[in-house]
Amino acid sequence: MLEPGRIALVGASADERRLTARAQRYLRRHGFRGALYPINPRAATVQGEPAWPSLAALPEPVEFAYILVGTEQVEGAVEACAEAGVAVACILADGFSEAGPEGAARQARVAAAARAGGVRLLGPNSMGVINPPAGIACTVNATLDMEHLPAGRWSLVSQSGSMLGTLLSRAAARGFGFAKLISTGNEADLTAGEVAGLLADDPATDVILLFLETIRAPGQLEAAARRAHAAGKPVVAYKLGRSAAGAALAVGHTGAIAGSDAAADAFLRDLGIVRVELLETLFELPMLLQGRRPPPAPRRAVRVVTTTGGGGAMVVDRLGVLGIATADMHDTTLAGMDKVADALDAARATEDADLAIAVIGSSAQFQPEAALAGVIASRGEKPLGAFLLPEATSSLRLLAEAGIAGFRTPESCADAVRGYLEWRVPGRRPESGGLRTAEALLDDAGDEPGARAVFAALGLPDGAVRLDPEAPPALGYPVVLKAVSPSIAHKTEAGAVALGLADPAAVLAAAREMRARLGAAITGFIAQSMARGVAEAILGYRRDALVGPVVALGAGGVLAEIYRDVVLRPAPVDEDTAGAMIAEVRGLAPARGYRHLPRGDLAALARAVSAFSRLAGLPRVAEAEINPVIVLGEGAGIVVADALLRLHQEP
Repeated sequence: MLEPGRIALVGASADERRLTARAQRYLRRHGFRGALYPINPRAATVQGEPAWPSLAALPEPVEFAYILVGTEQVEGAVEACAEAGVAVACILADGFSEAGPEGAARQARVAAAARAGGVRLLGPNSMGVINPPAGIACTVNATLDMEHLPAGRWSLVSQSGSMLGTLLSRAAARGFGFAKLISTGNEADLTAGEVAGLLADDPATDVILLFLETIRAPGQLEAAARRAHAAGKPVVAYKLGRSAAGAALAVGHTGAIAGSDAAADAFLRDLGIVRVELLETLFELPMLLQGRRPPPAPRRAVRVVTTTGGGGAMVVDRLGVLGIATADMHDTTLAGMDKVADALDAARATEDADLAIAVIGSSAQFQPEAALAGVIASRGEKPLGAFLLPEATSSLRLLAEAGIAGFRTPESCADAVRGYLEWRVPGRRPESGGLRTAEALLDDAGDEPGARAVFAALGLPDGAVRLDPEAPPALGYPVVLKAVSPSIAHKTEAGAVALGLADPAAVLAAAREMRARLGAAITGFIAQSMARGVAEAILGYRRDALVGPVVALGAGGVLAEIYRDVVLRPAPVDEDTAGAMIAEVRGLAPARGYRHLPRGDLAALARAVSAFSRLAGLPRVAEAEINPVIVLGEGAGIVVADALLRLHQEP
C-alpha cells in the first residue's frame, strides 16, 4: 500500500479531462518508477500507454489497484482483484455507507468479497495514496497538478480525501512536505488506526498526523498510538465533531456533561495523541514535538521574547485565555534585533517556563534573514516557536528549514502551545477482572437498590436499606427517604425524595404522601442516614459509541449539569489515575484543603472512582451514575447518595 512497485488503474480514462484520468497523469508527472497498468477494455492505449482489458490479462500480479469505476461496478472490480491476487485495492467511488441503508449493504458486500479473496481495502471514498519520496501520486486530487511534490518526514492519514490536497498545498507553501499521505475514506476494511500503526513502523515517518471525521475501531487507534509512542513518534489529530448533539439520548446527567466528543477528547488525550483545535495547527505544531517526549511535569508557563510589544501582547492574551501563564515577556523593540538570540537563550534556560515563543514584527516580511537571525541562532533544550505578525511566507520557509515551529496567527500559536503542554505519555489501563458477582446482579439493576447492589459488588460502600414505612427498622435519624421506581430517573425533580426525616412517624407520613402523588410508579422505598460532607461529586460511566467505556468525575449535586466541571478518562482507571482526575476538578478544590478548608477523604474518593470504572468489564452496562457522591472529612470515607444504572436494550 505505501510503496507498491506495480499499480493497476481499474477504469483509467483515455479522456484526460475526466477525473478518472488524473491518477495516471499524476503518477507519471511525479516520477513513479514502477510498472503501471491502465485497465480499460474499450481502449488500446490510455494517455499514450498500452491499456489492458482486465486484471486477469496482465502479465504479472499487481500489488496495488486503484478502482476508478462507478459505484455499481465496484463489487465486480473487487472480485476481479481477488481473482488476480491483488494485495491492496483502493476504491474511489462514493455511494456506500454514507448513502443510507442500501449503500451500507453495498459496502458490506464489497468488504466481504475482499475478505474472501484476501484483498485489503482502502476506502470506499478514498483519494488514494501519495508517497512523495518514492514519486507515488496514486490519487485524483487536483492539488497534484503542482509541478513539484515536496517530500518531508511527516505522514498524514485522513478520512477526508480532500484534506490530502489541502494540507499538501498548505505545507508546500511553508516549504515542507510529507513522507506519506493516505486517504482512508469510509474504512470498510483498513482504518485510520491500522494505517497509523503501519506508519509507526515506517522509517521515513517521524510524526503522524490524523484528520478524523469519526473514530472507527478505537482498539486499532489505541494500538497505533502506543506503538508510535514507543517509536518516539508524536501523533497529532484534528477531529471534527465538537457538537453536543446526541447527549439528550442519555438517561443521567453524565450524557449531558460527558458527550461523545468529550469522550473522544479524553480517549485521544489518554493515548498521548495531541488534539488540535485549528486546522492550521495540525501542520504548525509538529515542529514543537518532533524529536521530543511529552513534558513530564509541565508548569503551563511560557516565556515570550518580542520585537513588537503589540504582537507580544496578542500572544500573551491568547495563551491566557487557554489558562497558560506568561512567566515573562521580554520586549527587545529598543534593544535591537541582535539581542533576540541572547533573550531567547535566556528564556529557554529558565526553570519557570516550559518553552519560549519569539514574536517578530514587520521586518519578517521584507527582511526575513535579518529578522530571523536571532531566532535561528538561539540554542537551548526547551522548545522554541515563532509567531510572525505580518504575512511573511519567506520567513515561514526559513523557520521550517531550521526546524522551528512558525505560526501565522496568535490563535494557532496558542493552540500549538496548549497542545504541547497537554501532550502526555499513553495512560495505563488496569484489568477489570473478578466481576462475576456484579454481573450476576445486572438483571435486577433496573431500580436504585439494584444499581446499589451492583456498585457494592464492585467495592463501593452502600448505606441504604429497603424498608416498609409502616414498620421501619432501626435507623440512624435523621434520614432521607426515597421512592424506588424503575421509571423515575431523576427523583428530586419528581418529588420522590424527602430529606431530614427525624423519626419513624415522619418517614411514614412522607411515604404516604409520595404514594398518594406517584401511585403505581412506586415499587418500594429505601432510606439512609443523612450525611454532611465537605464536598459533593458526580461519578458517571458510559459506554461511548465511538471510543467505548469512559468514566467521568465532576463537581456534583443538583448543579452538576450547569457547571459541567467534569474530567473524563477511558475506563477502567487505577487509583493513581483517579487521583489525577480528582486534582483536575475545580469544584473539588475545597476538599483538597483550599485556603485551609477542611480536607475531604480524597483517598476514599479515588478508590470509589477506580472501583466504579470497573463497569468497563460489564459490556451489558450502557450508563451508570452516582450523584452525588458525598465526600466526608479526611479518613471518614464517602457516601453514595443516589445511584442509577442502565443496561443496553436488547436488539
